Amino acid sequence: MSTKIRAAIIGSTGYGGVELIRLLLTHPQVEIASVVSSSSAGAPIAAGFPHLNQIVTDRLDGVDVGLLKEKADVVFLATPHGVSAEMAPKLLDAGLKVIDLSGDFRLSSGEVYEQWYKHKPADAAYLNKAVYGLAEVFGDEVRGRDFISNPGCYPTATLLGLVPMLASGWADPKSIIVDAKSGVSGAGRGLSLTSHYAEINENFKAYKVNKHQHTPEIEQVLSRVAGQDVVVTFTTHLVPMTRGILCTMYMNLQEARSEEEIWGAYRSYYEGRRFVRIRERGVYPATKEVYGSNYCDIGLSLDERTGRLTVISVIDNLVKGAAGQAVQNLNLMMGWDEAAGLAFSPVYP
Repeated sequence: MSTKIRAAIIGSTGYGGVELIRLLLTHPQVEIASVVSSSSAGAPIAAGFPHLNQIVTDRLDGVDVGLLKEKADVVFLATPHGVSAEMAPKLLDAGLKVIDLSGDFRLSSGEVYEQWYKHKPADAAYLNKAVYGLAEVFGDEVRGRDFISNPGCYPTATLLGLVPMLASGWADPKSIIVDAKSGVSGAGRGLSLTSHYAEINENFKAYKVNKHQHTPEIEQVLSRVAGQDVVVTFTTHLVPMTRGILCTMYMNLQEARSEEEIWGAYRSYYEGRRFVRIRERGVYPATKEVYGSNYCDIGLSLDERTGRLTVISVIDNLVKGAAGQAVQNLNLMMGWDEAAGLAFSPVYP
């Protein structure tokens, strides 16, 4: 039996980090060698996450590149935006493989990053090294690489719903509107007024209207796929549930197409991709149907009266939108079965 690869998780005390722990614990080819937290070093991870009691007995390591070089082969960065820009280059220079779950290396332009994220961008040389890991679209580029930028949660759901139409040239690239809704875990574990129970319970609101930092990420990928500039209207909403993203996308067609043709194009584009499930015509997905899993489910409807297509895409924001896709990218990097450690059904109900 081959030796397992050793993985370290920086940012282990956040939702994305602890979800990585859950997934990697049962991965057949990975050993968790280090759980890292700059704020809680020395404490048992189970002190902050009692559900890991007697499952993960490790104490949290501090951030030490030398120690990580000794203990790990690959490092997952589940850190806030702005942290990975400084940390990832040091890890790469130490010879480690890196999968970054933050937004620091998703955009090819440092100027655009600074405009939308309000942080100093990473060095351009490292921006150019990062491969954008939307596995179902750019999986071949991920294979054998050492530095992967994991897509954002909203972009994952949005792009998987839109890419087949942009790749085929069937959608008008100037007509795309995305209405996106997320559960509260997308805001992270830190305390804030936004995620306060009394503020979000029985409430539903839009936020960052025309200002969400995932907008340029979506436009960058769609423009690449379409071979021309694509600009979208992207509106995000917070809903009172823990996990899940639902994106409803609207677009005009370039010319008349039947719903059957479009449905067939989606089925063809994602043929053989295990984690994208295209629903039967007239059936639309719900967030509960992908809860806790690495699946993205997609449904669509063509309004022949208006010539407008509606696409509905759902994911679990912490799995397919973060930790699950990161593990999927690790599998591709290493040349393993893409579904290793991820071949489980959604949690239901």
